[in-house]
Amino acid sequence: MTDVAIVGVGLHPFGRYGDKLCLQMGAEAAQSALADANTDWSRVRSAYVGSYEVSNPDAVVGWLGLTGIPVRGVFNGCATGGTSLQMAAAAIRHGEADVAMAIGMDKHPRGAFAADPSVVGLPSWYGRTGMFLTTHFFGTKIQRYMHLHGISNETLAKVAVKSFGNGAINPAAWRRKQLTVEEVLASEVVNYPLTRYMYCGPDEGAAALVLCRADLAKEFTDTPIYVRAAELRSRQEGAFEVQSPSLPLHSVPSPTVDASRAAYEVAGIGPEDVDVAQLQDTDAGSEIIHMAENGFCADGEQEKWIADGRTEITGKLPVNTDGGLIANGEPIGASGLRQVYEIVLQLQGRAGERQVPNQPRVGYTHLYGAPGASAVSILSR
Repeated sequence: MTDVAIVGVGLHPFGRYGDKLCLQMGAEAAQSALADANTDWSRVRSAYVGSYEVSNPDAVVGWLGLTGIPVRGVFNGCATGGTSLQMAAAAIRHGEADVAMAIGMDKHPRGAFAADPSVVGLPSWYGRTGMFLTTHFFGTKIQRYMHLHGISNETLAKVAVKSFGNGAINPAAWRRKQLTVEEVLASEVVNYPLTRYMYCGPDEGAAALVLCRADLAKEFTDTPIYVRAAELRSRQEGAFEVQSPSLPLHSVPSPTVDASRAAYEVAGIGPEDVDVAQLQDTDAGSEIIHMAENGFCADGEQEKWIADGRTEITGKLPVNTDGGLIANGEPIGASGLRQVYEIVLQLQGRAGERQVPNQPRVGYTHLYGAPGASAVSILSR
């Protein structure tokens, strides 16, 4: 099988940018990734562009160049970025392109994600009347998980505090104010037990990667990062993944468990070999659940892991070193590629103040996209 390397990464910082076009942000992230790879758009032979809000994200070529290459739009919920990465890597492995790009971008309005009938099959009034699907979903999920596995509200708050702390030392983060456990717990409850500061927020931004055949990588960079696995799995049961696989409602693994197991098998490693991870943290509870679903700990062990600081930048398994979704927000199309951007910087030793000690060798990214798709990638030096 043809090996694949990431040779350039780019980010348009997440936040709010007024009237700035989503496509322009995507183009700027792509241009940054191309510059990081010491190349230009004319060298790219295939591209995959992810977005929720932009119906024709391939129009980014208007800013990058009309070269006529195949450019495909991608949308797979919050798993869009991982899907774009997987498709770009597959194009290289299958010989369609020797250099490919994954680009993600979005520009969301303020407020929680409302139910979109085109996505989850619910009527449009559902979101307009305050019944925000995502906040209910994650609140219900973590409440049951906490009851079964002895996770405390204080642990939820500690996860959010870690995210804000990492965001405070990330110059590209949206939320850069450090908070305390007391401040997180005292903020207004959105859906119990999750408070305002335990959730991410929809926002704007873009991210991009340049990938190539591994044998060409040194033409672009002295520090290529190799794609050891990029796996995607969908749900095996239920109209909506309402609970964790560790809960009684489930008789089969969740798509996250399936994707992580597949990724470990393809990469030939286990969770104990991972040095730094980016996990989907749409809320603080999701990060906790995903620690177990991705095989890093058993259900219930998160309480001690977090109390001992194991997921801090200086801990045994640093998680969401750039502040994750909680500090960066979530422009859906770009979110997963932001994770890869951060892992690449960490593996190359370029993460600045948030650099994990003893430069890590193996990085991991995970995405969960409603109504039930998960993407996992494993990268290494």
